[in-house]
Amino acid sequence: MKKTFLLPIALAILAFLVLPLPGLSAPLTSRIQEKRDQIQQHKAKEGVLSTTIESFSTRIDAIQGEISATERRLSRVQDSLDQQKEQLLAVRNRLEAARDRLERLRSELVTARRVLAARLVEIYKADSPDALTVILSSDGFGDLLERAEFLDRISDQDRQITDRVRGLRDRAHDQAVQLADLEAREQLAAERILRERDQVAAVENQLVGARDQLASARADKRGALAQVRDSRVRLEGDLAALEREQARVQAAIQGNSGGSFKQGSGQLGWPVNGPVVSPFGMRWGRLHAGIDIAVPSGTPIHAADGGRVVLMGWVGGYGNYTCVQHTASLSTCYAHQSSFATSNGASVSQGQVIGYVGCTGHCFGDHLHFETRVNGAPVDPMGYL
Repeated sequence: MKKTFLLPIALAILAFLVLPLPGLSAPLTSRIQEKRDQIQQHKAKEGVLSTTIESFSTRIDAIQGEISATERRLSRVQDSLDQQKEQLLAVRNRLEAARDRLERLRSELVTARRVLAARLVEIYKADSPDALTVILSSDGFGDLLERAEFLDRISDQDRQITDRVRGLRDRAHDQAVQLADLEAREQLAAERILRERDQVAAVENQLVGARDQLASARADKRGALAQVRDSRVRLEGDLAALEREQARVQAAIQGNSGGSFKQGSGQLGWPVNGPVVSPFGMRWGRLHAGIDIAVPSGTPIHAADGGRVVLMGWVGGYGNYTCVQHTASLSTCYAHQSSFATSNGASVSQGQVIGYVGCTGHCFGDHLHFETRVNGAPVDPMGYL
């Protein structure tokens, strides 16, 4: 009678695995295979994106080198500009002093010429025919100063006056030449500084452009990484949930409630009775430090061996987490519990209920995450069960 009663139930559950579910277009096994195929496709995309990210990294390194070179160049240009400013200031100071000297020489020259003119009038009034002849035969004032005949006929005082006039004239000419040279140098320095400033502006624009390009490359890289992570976590989470659903159905078909304690072939007993849906080892790029056993929420969790509860409470992604110390080196831990059935520091015996299965912390469906640790380091529980 019992077998007759259980047969329709088993057939119904088997149909759940094989036939489409309400609202879904494919049975559970087909959906699992489809999800696995999608994961493989996304892993291929992840490889392409990883290559793209690597190219972004290369681009970032190249831009960073360009920025460093530009900054060094900008420093050199700034030093040159500062030196040029100092030179321009010195030229301007010399130019101002030269203008003052030229003004004084011109004033002195006017005075000397006035004195010389007065002296020539005196010579003319003194009725010295020889001097008058020299004056009248001179081709202008400058020629008069150069004529030896005139110099021979004037007194020492007159010679001093004419020497001074001629010296002032020559100095005025030299000063004018020097002034023109300084003005040219000032103009050259000004043009050089202008070019230096244009160069600094161009370098600054280049630096800003490089930084913008670097920021854009970094944004592309972060976007690509986020896309890869989101796709991978979402698909693998969906697959894990489907596999746990399938494991629970299989357990139900086998008539396994999951709540009974089963002694393993090794040192430890099974904390719950269900299929292992995720083994110990690397998963999603990091170590999965235990095994996941798929059983329904509320299933009693049994201590794998006798010992003392050394940790019980909420621990990050583990959710409700309990650890039992069995020997000086060996301990077991139980994660994602819906609730506890013991207390911290309590002594428990093998098979004693210490909590109940749930999905607290970071998980995708009801299951028990079971760990074995030796001196605190996780090891594969299958070697002890």
